Amino acid sequence: MEAMKKTTSITVQDVPVTIMNVDQRDYISLTDMAKARTDAGRAADVIKNWLRARSTLEFLGTWEVMYNPNFKVVEFDHFKSEAGLHTFTLSAKEWIEKTNAVGIYVQAGRYGGTYAHKDIAFEFGSAISPVFKLYLLKEYQRLKDAENDRLKLEWSAKRFLSKNNYLIHTDAVKNYVLPQSNYTKNTEWLAYADEADLLNVALFGCTAKAWREANPTLAKNSNIRDYASIAELTVLSNLETHNAELIKSRMEKKERFEALRQIAQYQLRVLAEAEKIKELPTLEDKS
Repeated sequence: MEAMKKTTSITVQDVPVTIMNVDQRDYISLTDMAKARTDAGRAADVIKNWLRARSTLEFLGTWEVMYNPNFKVVEFDHFKSEAGLHTFTLSAKEWIEKTNAVGIYVQAGRYGGTYAHKDIAFEFGSAISPVFKLYLLKEYQRLKDAENDRLKLEWSAKRFLSKNNYLIHTDAVKNYVLPQSNYTKNTEWLAYADEADLLNVALFGCTAKAWREANPTLAKNSNIRDYASIAELTVLSNLETHNAELIKSRMEKKERFEALRQIAQYQLRVLAEAEKIKELPTLEDKS
């Protein structure tokens, strides 16, 4: 499965530095950082010179041993034994291929260059300039604080969306589904669960039980809706209202499901297209 990547950027002493979030871990562009010391054309040379130092290899090797169970220690020892020799050279690509390292990776195409996990990137910053490293830490922390503020807002929005139309939906089940069903007083909760799963399948493509079975670790303290996006929860809130009205109209469950599924697909598509438009570069970005 291809790694999930999200790109952002910070400016450190007038140098734009790209940060790539790969599967929830931040990797910082060493190529961008190297430009603080030299021109863009020689950035790769700065990284190579840093990689060939024994102290660098010992740091990288220790990091990999701590966080990478697939790290090839024998190959690492070979590199370390040659470090310091005038003939010894090492590229990021060779380090990755020979040792199966994950702390550094090379990105091709857009946002191309050599990236390193933030722990390693900060160490590289020390080699470039202690002052640059301090400013890098400051700007990185500023980015993380802003992201945390956004996550808090998203959490509040999710709580609102999760509860917004819940009462409307449960009221329809109580007044229109239960009177027409064979549920007893002790099994009435099944009616609410069935209708909730109708929405789950229409939106997510699976029931709450199926999600729990597929995600046993996550399911210990959460449910499928806890991992829904803002867009998905917006659509779910709308589906609750639609389903309540369809229940009142006495539409059969099978027909309701098909109608809700089509609504979910349409609304998710609209929201996804709107998000793409927001991400398009503006005239100011191009200038």
